[in-house]
Amino acid sequence: MAISKIPSAGISNAVNFKNIIINGDMSIAQRGTSTTSISSGATYHTVDRWNTQLVSAGTWTQSQETDVPTGQGFAKSLKMDCTTANGSLSATSYLVVQGRFEGQNLQYLKKGTANAQSLTLSFWVKSNKTGTYAAEIRDTDNSRHISKTYTINSADTWEKKTITYAGDTTGAFDNDNAQSLRLLFWLVAGTDYSSGTLATSWQSQTHTGDAVGNVNLADSTDNEWYITGVQLEAGTSASDFEFLPHDVNKRRCLRYYTQVTANHYFAGARANGPEGIIGGRFYTSVPLRAGPTIDAGTYQYYFGDAGNGAVSSSTTAIEYQRDDTGLTFRLNSALSGLVDNEPVILGTTSTIGFDSELWLQMFIT
Repeated sequence: MAISKIPSAGISNAVNFKNIIINGDMSIAQRGTSTTSISSGATYHTVDRWNTQLVSAGTWTQSQETDVPTGQGFAKSLKMDCTTANGSLSATSYLVVQGRFEGQNLQYLKKGTANAQSLTLSFWVKSNKTGTYAAEIRDTDNSRHISKTYTINSADTWEKKTITYAGDTTGAFDNDNAQSLRLLFWLVAGTDYSSGTLATSWQSQTHTGDAVGNVNLADSTDNEWYITGVQLEAGTSASDFEFLPHDVNKRRCLRYYTQVTANHYFAGARANGPEGIIGGRFYTSVPLRAGPTIDAGTYQYYFGDAGNGAVSSSTTAIEYQRDDTGLTFRLNSALSGLVDNEPVILGTTSTIGFDSELWLQMFIT
């Protein structure tokens, strides 16, 4: 009896996960769809897995948009919109949108060996500001990098770009769950990042060669930049974008950031002694990359007449332990006014974020 193949429903090589990028189609945005007044720092604002980092490069709004290239299968894009300009950059000015990747997911690239794989980057981009932009790859384990440029030729027009980076025979990626690789899209580059020779072949990190010739996208509040369909894959040619099912893409994002929604409460009573104090556990949707930091809403506890007594949002009254599957917490035994065997309600009225992103605090490292 012949066995029929299950139709792929338009998913190309989905089981292979050829795309190193997670959420390259910009479809998942757990933290929200728009953030305004971005003027400094390094954080994840809207679209999952895409970190924004800037210093002295104007003020920006980042958003998830429905403006996408026609007929390519994409539904969302990431947009950077300049709201306060900086036409006179300092040496240290920069703005990058970047992805970060675990070393244990990159071992098949054979970096640091004679068989090191080339990488090909493809993406769709649009901006009113034509000119040269840099796309850099960094090996953060060995402080090495390579940078290539692309050109936006026509204003306000979606264009597909393809860039190939040679394999690097020096320096293997660490085989762990820490950050080993970054992909950086440069939008602003002061002379600390642009006054040297562009690092078009792999070399030790030299920041003056990061983004030579890059436009200053911060020079006008008319400026904006869109991107979607980002794919980074082994080899010297770009294949069609790997569309994953929405649930698969979401689950991959949840490894790095997940939320517990509002109004989760645990009720009980304090027994004699601190070991009996009411507590509970928030579980994450999937195991996280590592024990997370907690982007907490307001913890609240009530005691006395089941919620009609004292209320507090002091986190000093909360003891908690976190791991890669959630947060276990309880009221502190030293809480003033808590009487044995009184009813207690403990919980939160707002979303708790579990953040296990691949953080690297300093940009120049």
